[in-house]
Amino acid sequence: MTTIQSSADVADTARIGERTLVWHLAQIRERAEVGADCIIGRGAYVGPGVRIGDRCKLQNHALVYEPAVLEDGVFVGPAVVFTNDYFPRAVNPDGSLKTGDDWDAVGVVCREGASIGARSVCVAPVTIGRWALVAAGSVVTKDVPDFALVAGVPARRIRWVGRAGQPLEPIGDGRWTCPSTGESYLEKDGALRLLEGQ
Repeated sequence: MTTIQSSADVADTARIGERTLVWHLAQIRERAEVGADCIIGRGAYVGPGVRIGDRCKLQNHALVYEPAVLEDGVFVGPAVVFTNDYFPRAVNPDGSLKTGDDWDAVGVVCREGASIGARSVCVAPVTIGRWALVAAGSVVTKDVPDFALVAGVPARRIRWVGRAGQPLEPIGDGRWTCPSTGESYLEKDGALRLLEGQ
């Protein structure tokens, strides 16, 4: 059963999946799609037309501006911001107030299982790879590879992480292992992939 708190503001044209929980003061705008088994935290914002997959978590006061896309199993920490404008301005050069017709929105894409740490800012357009982890307080200005742990301002890769979120341990010949699950990974040409059969 889907649960939407009475203080939440959910547009009539938004689609909310089964067993999703929308907490107090959250806002889900027109044509947004939120999958099944999600949690939308207190004060979170989901922009018009944003697409969120199944089993995602948006923590309190996360701001997900259109046209962001979150695949299944994405975690967005408290007070994270996904931007959507290359050249933000309130007014045009002639001094007139900008409207939605005066700019082309660009979005953030989060691939399956990615996690974005608290108070991070993802500057669109960027793609956060599968099972990647963005450390709290980071500013992401470039695409993040699958399984990368990035941190800093601007964010840079500092480690590899597995699907459990823990840093991987090197075992030689470009191979890595997860201390939690025992899964094996192979690094080649600056990219990491989970080995088949895992």
